[in-house]
Amino acid sequence: MTLAAGGVVNLVQSVDWLAIAPPTLAAVFALIVLVADLFLSERRKPLLGWLSVLGLVLASLSLLPLLKGDRTTFCLTAHPEVCSYEADHFALVIQLLVLGGALLTALLSVNPIKDEKLPGGEFWFLLLSSAAGAALLPASRDLATLVIALEVASLPAFALVGIRRGDRLSSEAALKFFLSSVTATAVMLLGVSFVYAATGSMHLAQVAEALTQPDPRLDVLAKAGVALTLVGFAFKTAAAPFHFWVPDTYVGAPLPVAAYLSVVGKAVGFSGLIVVTVKGFPSYSDVWGPVLAVLAALTMTVGNVAALRQRPDRAHSAVRLLAWSSVGQAGYLLVPIASAAYSDDAAHAIGSTVAYALMYAAVNLGAFAVAALVARTHPGNRIADYRGLYAAHPVYALALGFFLLCLAGLPPGIIGLFAKVTVFSAAVDAGLAWLAVVMAVNVVIALYYYLQWTAVLFRAPEGAPEEAVRPARPRIPAPLATAVGLTALVGIALSGAPQLVLRFASGALL
Repeated sequence: MTLAAGGVVNLVQSVDWLAIAPPTLAAVFALIVLVADLFLSERRKPLLGWLSVLGLVLASLSLLPLLKGDRTTFCLTAHPEVCSYEADHFALVIQLLVLGGALLTALLSVNPIKDEKLPGGEFWFLLLSSAAGAALLPASRDLATLVIALEVASLPAFALVGIRRGDRLSSEAALKFFLSSVTATAVMLLGVSFVYAATGSMHLAQVAEALTQPDPRLDVLAKAGVALTLVGFAFKTAAAPFHFWVPDTYVGAPLPVAAYLSVVGKAVGFSGLIVVTVKGFPSYSDVWGPVLAVLAALTMTVGNVAALRQRPDRAHSAVRLLAWSSVGQAGYLLVPIASAAYSDDAAHAIGSTVAYALMYAAVNLGAFAVAALVARTHPGNRIADYRGLYAAHPVYALALGFFLLCLAGLPPGIIGLFAKVTVFSAAVDAGLAWLAVVMAVNVVIALYYYLQWTAVLFRAPEGAPEEAVRPARPRIPAPLATAVGLTALVGIALSGAPQLVLRFASGALL
């Protein structure tokens, strides 16, 4: 408490522990795993993986009590409506995506940790720590908390990428990821400092109010700050020209970590972009709108053209194709955010990005899960290695084919088609006809490489006659089979009832 002219002002803030339960539970279990690792014998270290799975399940379940309405905490005592943490509908949806993605990553990681002799305690601690930061970010409502959440999500990810000690590709990938991320973060921090200098506040609600009528002498500084602040989040989304770290990082990282980066890493970047643009900088939409529109067009084109050029017989070509595909998908995800700058109701426009992100998360994690299965017998993970997958594992071949068709937007992947239509509609409704045309061209380009990979799955194995007897099926680890099954069930359910996701495109989340 402190004395003021009118009396005593209470500076002690109350904490709504239920509102912050999702990131808090993930962080608490990270500490529990770290301490437990010190006392468990090597034989009992696998228990850490299941303890981590339990922590992520509980963190996900803690979202249920928050569905009743918006909850805020860490608010200014003088201005109770200005808060640093807000558990609104947007935050809850992204937290579900992040924690669900981390849970599937954990299932994918159980066997690789044992097979590759990775340090289990460190791996699970880093994964849970990163998930805690990723869950914190969409609910953050001030620039300082946003930056901290972004770094808490990112720093453990660097270590996860390079966790295969002694592996040259892994070390190189981690170094490239780290250096490029640090550069982007430094630029973003410069932008945040400019915004603070121009507005005198770090809270997005007050920043938005100050930017509606900025001091004319600080207008250029504010515009520069807005543009530079977007750089750090653009890097996390793998938007071109900040995408160059993606293919080498995905190839060098353990496959579950690559899957995690492709989904949770993107969710962090996109949620950050949405929060700062729609909540903090709505009056400067003339600055960030055109920038994001150009980034969207450039990103989808670079990603799809690079994916088209992958040779099936090149080592790690399957992972590289998924990496470049994720860059292309990032371009589609940017379209509704750019459209929000030209829309009368930005909160509704970004619903299309959320709908597309939910579809993409489920099917992309599924594709990586099947890639992890193939990598057990073909470490090179070439696209050519998938030839004859239907003969050896018909269920998993059908699942991968379904995931690829969802990403392409073709039946029976109905949810992929509907999600692309909502993104396309967002651009048209905002008057960005040129961006809609660029997207349409890129969708056609992507059809080729998705269908080419799908066709490989059903060809006879190299050197075997068409009528050859189906080979014996190797045993598939239960956690890996569970991950593939869950993602397939989610994809099928969403394709059967696309309104479950598409309702986010028609409602205001912020």
